[in-house]
Amino acid sequence: MEQALKEKLQNIVELVNKLMVDADIDINYCIPDVAVTSDGCELGGVPYISVKYAGDAYVERKIRLRDKYLLNSAEEIANLVTFSIEQFKEEVDSIPMG
Repeated sequence: MEQALKEKLQNIVELVNKLMVDADIDINYCIPDVAVTSDGCELGGVPYISVKYAGDAYVERKIRLRDKYLLNSAEEIANLVTFSIEQFKEEVDSIPMG
């Protein structure tokens, strides 16, 4: 992995950790050579962030950091990730569990 991309991914991890403080959200990073915080990471493909939400049900979503997203700045990507997490929470909360 080239150094500039590695530094950008490290910045994304730091920014998401700073921006996304929520007791109901569990964030794991599956980004080889940068941050691997879960034993269940699929390390062969596109780096991703795994988000688990403990609302009424325990649900997971993977936010993949594809090449087209990585063209943006670390700040823009972190904002997109946190926005995606907030949308994910709203989706889960809107589903009636019964």
